Amino acid sequence: MHPIIVPELNSSNICVLGIESSCDDTAAAVIQNGRILSNVIATQKIHEEYGGVVPELASRAHQQNIVPVVHQALVKANIDKKQLSAIAFTRGPGLMGSLLVGTSFAKSLAMGLNIPLIEVNHMQAHILAHFIDEPEQEKPEFPFLAMTISGGHTQIVLVKDYFEMEVIGQTLDDAVGEAFDKSAKILGLPYPGGPVLDKLAQEGDPLAFPFPKPQVGPLDFSFSGLKTAVLYFVQKKTQEDPNFVENNLNDICASIQYTIVEYLMDKLKKAVKTTGINRIAIGGGVSANSGIRRALELASKDLGWKTYVPKFEFCTDNAAMIAMVGQLKLERGLISDTSVTAKARFSL
Repeated sequence: MHPIIVPELNSSNICVLGIESSCDDTAAAVIQNGRILSNVIATQKIHEEYGGVVPELASRAHQQNIVPVVHQALVKANIDKKQLSAIAFTRGPGLMGSLLVGTSFAKSLAMGLNIPLIEVNHMQAHILAHFIDEPEQEKPEFPFLAMTISGGHTQIVLVKDYFEMEVIGQTLDDAVGEAFDKSAKILGLPYPGGPVLDKLAQEGDPLAFPFPKPQVGPLDFSFSGLKTAVLYFVQKKTQEDPNFVENNLNDICASIQYTIVEYLMDKLKKAVKTTGINRIAIGGGVSANSGIRRALELASKDLGWKTYVPKFEFCTDNAAMIAMVGQLKLERGLISDTSVTAKARFSL
């Protein structure tokens, strides 16, 4: 095989295709000099009937979706594949079967086009999504604190530079997104339950029902106990009144959301106090939650924090953030070997 040639970079020819397949969304995006030209996502509806993602079904759906999604991303960007400078892909963390589809496709395409292959850490991409060029979207200055909150992860990260990051707090068991989704499932809400719970919470009383905040290390998180508390609460109340959930649904959702948001903010406040850094950026699917966004707005006003929240389309799993990291790595010559393999567990 001919050696891969890293193209000579100038302001007009950096064009990276990003591929994301870590869970149940197949996504592809094209970035050119920091500006997203296309960002295509194929969601998988099949998991709704199971109330959660089924890994085997997810990987099969990725196989069906990846070619048309990549094709659509190139067409929307008005870019021919021969104009691409590199292929960036999610190496991990995520579901192994899903990651394998994206990794294999990216490797094959990069080899076929004889252009660089760039591996991307999914969680790192959520943080670096803040550097996508968007009108009126301010980029954080280094150093800053990033809170990555999703269905699979909850972390507080000290970001010193693009690729110099230190995890200073993380969940010891379940992630915050799972706490939202499982609580919603206990209440009989449809999957994915987190956004539904958020919507109902906006109409309820957040102080109606107190739930306990887990007690763990200063900057670490735990959500398994909270899920159990919600389950026992609902079981006890429905034994007393079979219509309790139906009659108090908005208040229950508001109380659960209030507890989770307060818990996240308590940890962030400790992180700010510990590091002396008051620039806060959030990322991950749960950063779309209205309660979290409102709490950050209040912290900016009351505590003098500088907060950064990405556009909604860059919060959930997407390929634009993968392409962004791909560009940053390409500019620094951080190219992957074609022998690279997917990693279900892939730390920052």
